[in-house]
Amino acid sequence: MKILVCCGSGLGSSFMIEMNINKVLKELNVEAEVDHSDLSSAAGIKADLYVGTRDIASQLVSLGEVISLNSMIDLKELKDKMAEYFKNKGLL
Repeated sequence: MKILVCCGSGLGSSFMIEMNINKVLKELNVEAEVDHSDLSSAAGIKADLYVGTRDIASQLVSLGEVISLNSMIDLKELKDKMAEYFKNKGLL
């Protein structure tokens, strides 16, 4: 499974969310490849799941499944949404 985290510039917030996703994956005992990108490059990167903050998440919907985050620093929100996604996929 590949997860791509996107933000406007592909540097700060997407990298921070990528690190948080890696923490959550470890806690949930789920293996996945996680990478980050800027929004304009995301269309050229195939992923099973795209993650972004709510201000850009709607722009990712055409690419595939998307998790929209209300806050990029809320680990509980991230963990809850990732756990729900993995449960729906039968991975938890």
